[in-house]
Amino acid sequence: METDNSVKIIPLGGLGEIGKNITAIEYKDDIIVIDCGVSFPEEEMYGVDLVIPDVTYLLNHADKVKGIFLTHGHEDHIGSLPYILKQLNVPVYGTRLTLGIVENKLKEHDILSDCKLNGIEAGDIIEVGELKIEFIRVTHSIADSCAIAIHTPIGVIFHTGDFKIDYTPIDGRVMDLARISDLGKKGVLLLMADSTNVERQGHSISEKTIGETFNRIFSNAEGRVIVATFASNIHRMQQIINASMEYGRRVAFSGRSMENISQVAMELGYLHIPEGKMISVDEIRNYPNEQVTIITTGSQGEAMAALARIAFSNHRKITIEPKDLFIISASPIPGNGKMISRVINQLFKKGANVIYEDLEEVHVSGHAYQEELKLIHTLVHPKYFMPVHGEYRHLKHHAELAQRLGMDNSNIFILQTGQVLNLSSKETKIVGRVPTGSVFVDGLGVGDVGNIVLRDRRHLAQDGIITIVTTIEKESYSIIAGPDIITRGFVYAKESEALINESKEIVRKELQDCLDNKIIEWYVLKASMKNSLEKFLYEKTKRRPIVLPIIMEV
Repeated sequence: METDNSVKIIPLGGLGEIGKNITAIEYKDDIIVIDCGVSFPEEEMYGVDLVIPDVTYLLNHADKVKGIFLTHGHEDHIGSLPYILKQLNVPVYGTRLTLGIVENKLKEHDILSDCKLNGIEAGDIIEVGELKIEFIRVTHSIADSCAIAIHTPIGVIFHTGDFKIDYTPIDGRVMDLARISDLGKKGVLLLMADSTNVERQGHSISEKTIGETFNRIFSNAEGRVIVATFASNIHRMQQIINASMEYGRRVAFSGRSMENISQVAMELGYLHIPEGKMISVDEIRNYPNEQVTIITTGSQGEAMAALARIAFSNHRKITIEPKDLFIISASPIPGNGKMISRVINQLFKKGANVIYEDLEEVHVSGHAYQEELKLIHTLVHPKYFMPVHGEYRHLKHHAELAQRLGMDNSNIFILQTGQVLNLSSKETKIVGRVPTGSVFVDGLGVGDVGNIVLRDRRHLAQDGIITIVTTIEKESYSIIAGPDIITRGFVYAKESEALINESKEIVRKELQDCLDNKIIEWYVLKASMKNSLEKFLYEKTKRRPIVLPIIMEV
C-alpha cells in the first residue's frame, strides 16, 4: 500500500449487504471508525442471533485507532459496540440520544463503567491528530442523526450516514443543507452516500404525513390499538402518542427494547407523554379497551418479539380481544417478508383487524429517494464518489445515478467489504484488501460458530443424523454387540424398520470385512462404516444424513 500523504477508506461492513455498517478511515498514524453496526441472521443461519463485523484489521492496528464516531442510534450502526469495545476500548462519540441508547446496551453487557462515551451536538468538530471530524445534522427515522465530514490535509470526505430530506420533521430540526452546500462550494474530495433507496423514484414522504393517517385510523378504532414499530423510531412513537392523546387513550410500551428506548428518550426530552397518560402493561386491564394503546416491538415478525408472542398466544400479559386493531408501522427489512406475513396471517386468524403498509400509509422510509440523492450530489459536487449502505445492486444503481448527473465513471468507486480505497493528491485507486468478514453471535458465544458449524446445522436441519453404535473385541477381531442405529430427524425408526434393519446389515458386513482382514485402526473402521452407510442411504432415499459411527472396544 502507498505510504505517501494519502487517506485510506476501509469499509469493514455495510457494502453489498444491508446492515453491519462500519468504515475505517486512516491517515498516517490515525484511524477513525464511522459506526459499528450489526446485521441480522439470514434464515439458513440456524441458531445465530446477530452478525457482527470482523475487526481484525482494527485489532492489528489498535494503537492507531483513536475513536468510533456514530452517525445515529440504529442497530445497524451501533449494535456491535458492546462486542467490539470489549476487544478495542477506544473513545466513542455521538449525539445525546445515540449515546443514551448505547449506554443501555453497555449496561446490559456490564461494561459501561469501562467505556469512554463522549457526547457531541450537531455542528461540533472533534480533532484527531491532523483530522477534524465535523458532525452535521441530517433528518432520518431516528432523532439526533448526523452526517460526518472528515477534514483531512488532502481534502474533505463527506459521509452522509443514513438520511432523508424531510422539510417538516417532527422535532422541527431540519437537515443542515446550508452547511452541506458550504462544504460543496469549498470542495469535497470524496462523497460516501446512503444507497438504500436509490431504486425508488421521486422524493420520500415526510414523517409528518403518518400522523394524519394515525389520527384517521384512531378516530374509527373501537377497541385497543396495538402498534408495532421499530423501538428506535422515536418520531413515530411520538405520533402514535399524539393520536392516542387526541382520542382519550393511555399508552403502554411492550417489549424490552421498546421499554428501554422509550425511557431513555423521555429522560433526554425526545419523547413527550402527558403526566398520568403512560401505563404499564400490567395496568392495561384497569381501563376500557377503547382507552388503551399499546406500542410494541416485533414489526419485523421476529419470533421472540412481543407482537409474534401476542399473535401466537405466547405473551404472558397480552391476549387478543374482540375489536383489537393491530397496525404494523414498518416495512420489511430484506429477508423478513415471510416472517411478517406469518404474524399478520395469524393475527387475522385470531379475529383481529390488521393494518399494514400495503393497505394504508402507516410507514414512511427514513432513507433518501432518487431526487433527494440527486440534491445531495449536486450540493456536494465531489471529485470522487463511493456509494455505501446497500446491497451490490443498490451501489451499482447509485453509481449510475452519479454518472447521469455528470460524474466521470473513472471517479466512481464501487468497493467490496475489505477493499481499500487510497485517496491521494496524485491519484485515487483501490489498493488491495484487508481481512474482513462476519462474526456470528450465538447466545453468549461470539465467533465460536463459524461456517463449518453453520454447514453442519444446515445439514442437520435438511437431512437429520444417524448414529451407529457397535462394540468389538480387539483380541479376537469380533463384533460383540451391534451395530445399533439411532436416528434423529432422518426417519422414524418404527415406521422405517426395514430400512433400519437393512442399514444395520450393510454396516455389520462392512465392519466384519474389515475385521476379517485384521484391520483394527479405528479411523479406518469408522470411515468404512460411514461411507458404506452413506452410499446405501443415498441410493435408497436420495438423502444425505450426517452419519456418526461410535466404536466401543473391550
